[in-house]
Amino acid sequence: MPTVAELYKKDLDKLIKPGIHFLDGNTATAEGAITAGCRFYAGYPITPSNEIAEYMSYRLPQVGGKFIQMEDEIGSIMAVLGASAAGVKSMTATSGPGFSLMQEEIGLGSMMEIPAVIVDVMRAGPSTGIPTLIGQGDVLQAKYGSHGDYEVVAYLPANPQEAFDFTIKAFNAAEKYRVVAIVLSDQLVGHMYGKVRVPEYDEIEIVERPKPTVPPDQYLPYDSRYLVPPMAIAGAGYRVNNESLTHTDKGYPTTDRDASFKLVMRLVRKIRENEREIAEWEEYMLDDAEYVLVSYGSTSGSVRRAIKILRAQGYRVGMLRPKTAWPFPGWVVENLASRGVQKFITVEVNMGKMFHVVKEFSRGVPVEHIPYAPGYIPDPDYVVNNVVKVIGR
Repeated sequence: MPTVAELYKKDLDKLIKPGIHFLDGNTATAEGAITAGCRFYAGYPITPSNEIAEYMSYRLPQVGGKFIQMEDEIGSIMAVLGASAAGVKSMTATSGPGFSLMQEEIGLGSMMEIPAVIVDVMRAGPSTGIPTLIGQGDVLQAKYGSHGDYEVVAYLPANPQEAFDFTIKAFNAAEKYRVVAIVLSDQLVGHMYGKVRVPEYDEIEIVERPKPTVPPDQYLPYDSRYLVPPMAIAGAGYRVNNESLTHTDKGYPTTDRDASFKLVMRLVRKIRENEREIAEWEEYMLDDAEYVLVSYGSTSGSVRRAIKILRAQGYRVGMLRPKTAWPFPGWVVENLASRGVQKFITVEVNMGKMFHVVKEFSRGVPVEHIPYAPGYIPDPDYVVNNVVKVIGR
């Protein structure tokens, strides 16, 4: 797999320097995107993601990229898909209501298999909610927001370092599997300042989308012999046919049953059959845990502190922190359930989203949820008090 040093050797002096930086999460996200090779950004202003757009408008011209402010979020994601179809790694960033507007196009990008990255800096909802305060209510929308059957890859950063790292991973996943990849950040991660270590350029691996190796007259844009078909770039001499209707290997619309079965099965298989390669998670004090708290993003910081307090009081608790919402590492939950865990307890800034996902894999072990209204994160004492109540039930 090529590295940043190999791919961008002429522009290395324009990239963020290897070493230690002090960045907020939104800036770290933008620098991660540029390091991954993003050279096109289209977006519409919305808090609390605005710093990403502002920073990209400043940085992209420095590396030969393009920035455009669109008329709305629908136009933004459509421009991103178009630029990617032309061969440019592309992204947009938004928050709650803007992410909702992009759902139809997530399905479009999934059907046409166009790599793209969306950063959703989650904020309080529903609707316009509390514009500049935290929410974690978009976790299910990221996977189920568009109609039909498709798969996405979605990362859950908990700090600026992960905002940088996971944005690079999102671009790599989008290119490797030809999918829409999502970075599910949140307001606190986006505005949080912290240490970000940028690795040496020859340590950062970059994935490029699979390209055709056959002559143009033999090229099939949706060649079902491959789980992830090679993707020709518009203007490179190949016939390009990006089709949103159910289509044949040639990209022609069809109502044929076998073609539908073959296409949709492949769209989901390319992620489901690689879920163990893609999924990431952290296990914290789980070796002897009887009670497993499941948390992610900014909330995991409060949970981590609460676990230390509960441990000091004699409670055998630990934390499972999914780093990818999708694919969700369900087999980790299954393994914990088979080890004799007595309860799973989800802690999120919502009324219960990942709660339902954990329940799917808990193998009958009770799953409880500690709800928290969007706008703020639960402090460690709140988590401690409620975990004690849940354990005592």
